[in-house]
Amino acid sequence: MPILLNITDLHIPYYTHDYYDITIDDDEILTLRTASIDVVNFWVATILEVNNRRIRPLIVGLDIEWRPYFGPKPNPVATLQLCVGHRCLIFQLLYCPAAPQALVNFLFDSSCTFVGVGIHQDVQKLYHEYGLTVSNVVDLRDLAVNKLGRTYLRYAGLKSLWREVLGREIEKPKYITLSNWDSVWLNYAQILYATIDAFISFEIGRSLMNL
Repeated sequence: MPILLNITDLHIPYYTHDYYDITIDDDEILTLRTASIDVVNFWVATILEVNNRRIRPLIVGLDIEWRPYFGPKPNPVATLQLCVGHRCLIFQLLYCPAAPQALVNFLFDSSCTFVGVGIHQDVQKLYHEYGLTVSNVVDLRDLAVNKLGRTYLRYAGLKSLWREVLGREIEKPKYITLSNWDSVWLNYAQILYATIDAFISFEIGRSLMNL
């Protein structure tokens, strides 16, 4: 069954950020794109306030993107994507003058569990390039093997885990994966792709941790 995807630009009249309503089948996600310190701090504060009364640990889907490289020196991380529930952040940290303090504290908070595929490599890049430390990380592949007992999932990608764990399909076009992620203005396809990665990471992590 083909997946239903849709993105609606909410046309926020501020140059510091944009909001998008994104639909993935029956899921509706509110995505914020920004490079602003204040806006990122506001997003983190909102996430913590909304989830303050919920059971810990707080599960956070995490992913990063950078411009593809074909030489000996990799390009720096351009975007950091975080997702909790149906709220996602696309932080263009390449264009931010400093790390937002609320984000630094959030990533370092060991009561939060950050989940993703290949997440250990991702957080290493964040540390070496931006000095950001992510304290508590879980690779979804290892989690799937431990929870489901399917050893072949140790080498699975996000798309395969989405199908194996939740029985859902998703398309991840290669041309978007290899697109210009260090652009100041990300296009709708990139916004949708970045949201999908963070959201389904969260959903897979939440499902597996509740088994």
